[in-house]
Amino acid sequence: MSFPKSAPGPSRGPLPPRTAGRPSRAGRAPRAGWADVVVAAAVLVLLYLALRVGQGTTVRFSTARDAAVDTDPARLPYDAARSLLRMFAALVLSVGFTFGYAYAAARSRRLERVLIPALDILQSVPVLAFLTVAVTGFLALFPGSELGLECAAVFAIFTSQAWNMTFGFYHSLVSLPRELDELSRSFRFSRWMRFWKVELPSGMIGLVWNGMLSFGGGWFFLVASEAISVDNQRYALPGVGSYAGAAIAAGDLGRVGWAIATMAVLVIGVNFLFWRPLTAWAERFKNEQSEATEVQRSVVLALLRRSRLPGLLGRVLRPLGRALDRAGRVFGTDDRPLAVSRARQRTGDLLFTVVSGGIVLWGLVDLGRYLAGTTGLGVFGEPLLLGLATLARVVVLVAVATVVWVPIGVRIGFSPRLTRIAQPLVQVLASFPANFLFPLVVWLLLRTGLSIDLGGVLLMALGAQWYILFNAIAGAMAIPSDLREAMDNLGVRGLQRWRRLIVPGIFPAYVTGGITASGGAWNASIVSEVVTFGGTTLTATGLGAYIAGATERGDHPHLLAGVAVMSLYVVALNRLVWRRLYRLAERRYSLQ
Repeated sequence: MSFPKSAPGPSRGPLPPRTAGRPSRAGRAPRAGWADVVVAAAVLVLLYLALRVGQGTTVRFSTARDAAVDTDPARLPYDAARSLLRMFAALVLSVGFTFGYAYAAARSRRLERVLIPALDILQSVPVLAFLTVAVTGFLALFPGSELGLECAAVFAIFTSQAWNMTFGFYHSLVSLPRELDELSRSFRFSRWMRFWKVELPSGMIGLVWNGMLSFGGGWFFLVASEAISVDNQRYALPGVGSYAGAAIAAGDLGRVGWAIATMAVLVIGVNFLFWRPLTAWAERFKNEQSEATEVQRSVVLALLRRSRLPGLLGRVLRPLGRALDRAGRVFGTDDRPLAVSRARQRTGDLLFTVVSGGIVLWGLVDLGRYLAGTTGLGVFGEPLLLGLATLARVVVLVAVATVVWVPIGVRIGFSPRLTRIAQPLVQVLASFPANFLFPLVVWLLLRTGLSIDLGGVLLMALGAQWYILFNAIAGAMAIPSDLREAMDNLGVRGLQRWRRLIVPGIFPAYVTGGITASGGAWNASIVSEVVTFGGTTLTATGLGAYIAGATERGDHPHLLAGVAVMSLYVVALNRLVWRRLYRLAERRYSLQ
């Protein structure tokens, strides 16, 4: 067991004392003045671009502007910057939500009974359903301002990012290695210190990789969040998603190609400048007793380590960190008793169950009354049947993705050199919106005569299979190097190696990937079961097409019925399959 290291690489022994005004040259890369200049210039440019692009979010808008999306390729740099700003705003919200929600679910047994099933439901609610509520609410909050639409778009992207990150971080909290838990208790860390010094570092690798995948999920739903159609009223925001949506609707293959090229540049650029440095930095939190022979590297991270500016910023913010540590003591210390009164526990459980159950029952009764007064409760019949077709596609997708991507993910995760090569490619594939492939899919289906009922599985896979691949990579990377070297020394190969090392090592991460891939497949069915290009529309039989049609028409009763049925299917699948696998992972396969 080792604490987080200051930097990956072989141990160099203790550093000699530093002399005043001159950093030590032992054990670290030499400082470079040019690195300070480059980093400072990059920060200033980023701040300028954020302020410049952000000015366009508060202008007035007209609902008649819906179809007037400017598809001039010269506007793509500005549109790309607007989309990128929304993506990072949603990522910041997702990280904050992940910390708060996952921590509450992991630390409170009673809240866990409500928050985790609620998370199952939230990840199953389609982005379009969130948009229906978000657009109405934010437009009322910011009447006539494009800021309302921006907030709705950011919220929609947030709903495509947050759930996967929350599931992954929740699992890392509940499967914290026992020695780290005992260390925190023995030193009587405050709960604030325990989170930042023990729990967050322990789950950092999975958090970074799930964040990278969630960011890709945001790209996948970019078209739906920037070109919004609610209650027969269309809204559009400047962005790559709305640009691509307009080009696809017009059947302009040339401008669709420009959108695809721009998207590829954005994904590769963000990967190089942001995600690659993060994944290389996260290796310092690996739970192992010996250093890996190969580590990930990043040009950007090496540049930051050469610069003095991060260290200077750390010294400036150090008083703030100490103040937060002192303020965090109000949350108590990590020496809570292991035994509690059974009578008090049962009384609290009963009271909590009655209150939470009463709230849920009230909501269901109110929903039933609304539907009974509009369409009648028979409205659930059609989506229940259509859900079976979508369920079959989801099961096939998860099974095939497991067989195909788990071995590939393990191979990538075990090889830092292969990770450096594969990460940009995987990131591009995971981030690629299925909508951009609609022209190719329509052409292929029409030429081959293949039904969209089968072709829709491929489009669903574009939005869901990557959860399994990314979590397999993260799980393989988290396996301590000393365990792998021990297996090599013992000559354990082939199937026995999978049974003794790989499957137990990646199983917790795989379950997280499976549960989010399942929910992502249901969500992706919204844009995968209705394919439009130019004047041609192909519609599959399924619940996703049902919800997409209800959203387009502004049919709230049928939309609510479709969302409720989709939530029912997802929760039932999670309760019967994935949650049991979660418990198995906690009992048998955590690195204790």
